[in-house]
Amino acid sequence: MKKMAKTGLVGTIITAICCFTPVLVILLSGIGLAAWVHYLDYVLWPLLLVFVVIAIIGLVGKRS
Repeated sequence: MKKMAKTGLVGTIITAICCFTPVLVILLSGIGLAAWVHYLDYVLWPLLLVFVVIAIIGLVGKRS
């Protein structure tokens, strides 16, 4: 469960950085894929939710 908690926490941090800062907007614009920017919300929010759930399962599962 320790590996699952670590994966969830790292994934949550990386996804949150991409959600709340313009990191992906700058990167996608730099490589010519700026048209995909408006689709980021459809991917990043569910991905953030998945990583948070993985982190919670990993942390709660460690206790039992």
